Order: sequence, then structure tokens, then C-alpha cells
Amino acid sequence: MQGVKRKVVYVSLYEGIAIAFNSVAIGWLGHDLGHAGAAAVLASVVAIAWNLGWNSLFEAWEARQRSRRRTVTRRLLHALGFEGGLVVVLVPMFAWWLGISLLEALWLDLGLLAFFLVYTYAFNWAFDAVFGLPRSAHSAAT
Repeated sequence: MQGVKRKVVYVSLYEGIAIAFNSVAIGWLGHDLGHAGAAAVLASVVAIAWNLGWNSLFEAWEARQRSRRRTVTRRLLHALGFEGGLVVVLVPMFAWWLGISLLEALWLDLGLLAFFLVYTYAFNWAFDAVFGLPRSAHSAAT
């Protein structure tokens, strides 16, 4: 599976699992489950936009590399870049939506980040195993 279809399936699966996790995690921290769920959906909308943008940038960069293998280092860089971009947007959003300080929102986001670094790495590995690698990760024809 390649192109737009691959991206839509990827984002849908990734964010569906993320919304469920975020809703439960934020609710577990003492926030109203409805409010937590809304925060999770809002975070998901931000993450979907960033996911599409980040993966397009990453795959364009990857396609220009001599080696296109998805090594542990490459997968870690992918996950760190994705999560780093989200921190910039989600901390102020969580502070505003949940009525908490920026510091509390940062701690909340760092807790989610710890989970999502592992989740992003594992999800990408599993997604590639099930659906195959994107064209950008295939060896160049000689």
C-alpha cells in the first residue's frame, strides 16, 4: 500500500489508538472524562495535521539518502521529530483547555511523550510489518 491511501490508513489507526489512550490517561489524572476526551480529540486533530506534514517531510528526506533502510536510529529520529513538534503546540493547548498552568501542562505532556515515544516507534514498526514499507524506504533501482 502506497501514497495517500497508506497515509490515511496510518493516521486513522495511529490516532484512533491515541485518542483512546489520551482520554483514559487524562481522566485518570483527575480530569472529567468528557473534558479529557475532548482534549484528546483536540490533540488528535493537531497530531493528524503534524503527522501528515512530518511524514511527508521525513519521507522526502529519506528518499534522498544513500541508504534507505529503516534502521533503529532512523526510526528513533522519526519518533523524536514527530513528538518534539507536538510538544510545541500541545503544552499551551493542554494548559488552556484543562485550566492548568504551563508547567503542569508540560508535565502532563512529558508523561504522554514518554508513552508516545515508545508507541510511535512500535506502531511504525508494526505498521511497516503489516502493510510493507513506503516507496521512500525501498532501495533505489540500479
